[in-house]
Formats: sequence, C-alpha cells, structure tokens
Amino acid sequence: MAYIFDIVGVTPIGKFVQFQHQFARNPNRSKTYLGSYDCSLDGLIKATKMIPYKPNWDWDQVLQEIVNFWMKSEESIQHWHQQLKEVREESLLVARVTNSEKLRQEFEWLFDQ
Repeated sequence: MAYIFDIVGVTPIGKFVQFQHQFARNPNRSKTYLGSYDCSLDGLIKATKMIPYKPNWDWDQVLQEIVNFWMKSEESIQHWHQQLKEVREESLLVARVTNSEKLRQEFEWLFDQ
C-alpha cells in the first residue's frame, strides 16, 4: 500500500479534537489526521499513537512516509513551524495521512453510483 503524508494547517485544539472524534469513527476511511503541539518529526510520530480509532494500515510504512516527507520538505516544514509559533497558545499542527488504495476505492464507489 502507498501512503501520502502532508501538513495541512494549524488549528485550535478544541476544533481538532471535535473534528477527530467525528471523523475517526470509520475504521475503513482513506485518511486520518494527526495533531501535534510542535512542528517536529518526533511530535508527528508521537501523534500517530494518539489516533483514537486507528485504521488497519501498515503503520511502519506510514512512519516511513512521515520521515520521507521530513527529509525532503524543509521549506514547507519551516513555513508550518512559523505558523504554529505565531498562534502557539492552544493550537496544534495538523497533518494528514492518506491511504492511496482506500482513497481509490472511495472514488470508484462514487463513480459506480
């Protein structure tokens, strides 16, 4: 399976928690979101352990994708680090992990309807 990791923004903690509880209940979803208090590789890796209803994915491969992103996206990381720093209080860095195969299945289902 292929996974895609990207950082999508900064949001207040309360909004993220509310979103995560609504979104994360589907174990067959194509994506999941991570929230981290800091813009660091360690923070994002720790965030994978905080997902309330983890999909049945290859989490070693997900972690490898996060590391790969970190190694090749210095400009993006610096941007999000600065954004988080500017709104530091009560906010989280939000990242998304997408399971490409599950996403493809969702799109196929939409077009078959």
